[in-house]
Amino acid sequence: MLKVAIAGLGVMGQTHESAWKNVSDAEVTAVFDAVPELLEKYSYANAYTDFDKMLEKEELDIIDICLPTTAHTDFSLRAMKKGINVICEKPISLNREDVSLLYETAEKNNVKFMVAQCVRFTSPYEIFKKIYETKRFGTLLSGEMRRLGKVPGRRWMLDPKLSGGVTCDLHIHDADAILYIFGKPEKVHSFRSQRKEQDYVHAVYEYADFSINASAAWYAAPYEFTYGFTFQFERAVVALENGKFNVFTDEKLGEDEYIPDGLNPYEKELSYFVDCVINNASCDKVKPQELETVLDIVKQL
Repeated sequence: MLKVAIAGLGVMGQTHESAWKNVSDAEVTAVFDAVPELLEKYSYANAYTDFDKMLEKEELDIIDICLPTTAHTDFSLRAMKKGINVICEKPISLNREDVSLLYETAEKNNVKFMVAQCVRFTSPYEIFKKIYETKRFGTLLSGEMRRLGKVPGRRWMLDPKLSGGVTCDLHIHDADAILYIFGKPEKVHSFRSQRKEQDYVHAVYEYADFSINASAAWYAAPYEFTYGFTFQFERAVVALENGKFNVFTDEKLGEDEYIPDGLNPYEKELSYFVDCVINNASCDKVKPQELETVLDIVKQL
């Protein structure tokens, strides 16, 4: 059984903590956060407000970094230099140079490192990728993606120097999905409405035969979070709307064709990483070159 520590118990840390409970061959044995009150409900694990002390006292196989973005590189490096495998929340960093630094450190210390790009493990996106690659409904004609919600409760996220703003923290999910599914775009252009109290971006990703329109927002209003996509093929429209995945076509589909697996994407990505650690396999579902390209894109929007 692999021993896991979670570093950072904010929204994503709590999300990952719930997911780890359903991951085979791994258990959370330690937690870290600089805020003592956040540690109180995790009595089943050894709790620390000092990260280096946790590294010194615990025998860990994996550290799950769920800290604010600007802490990702430093804490990941400290863990890997101790011989501990690291899975790190997105974005990997706000600095492109950190990508090679982190992966080189992982290789030098013979450990695994992966960035938790959860959309790559989300069933509707996986199904859509297969539909696109197999040209099941002909060629793709157009696409639209969205990820919209209210301003996050963590106020530090509105400081672009700390989070990168809506492009690096929220839109990065769709930017990464676009790169993963379609490859590098030929051109990207955008409109952005950015203020101290809210942030919005609309980007157009251009390819040879189609373009993808993608919007992301932190609205200064009680707007319920929503995400999804609509893609138009020659013989179908494939959509994820209101949490439901559908293929709209006049063609007859198999009874079990294109049904999402219903699995939690956080559990899937953590399980994938655990399997890579156990089997000493490359975590190549998320590649460093792609992380660099995504950072290049979102930072120019």
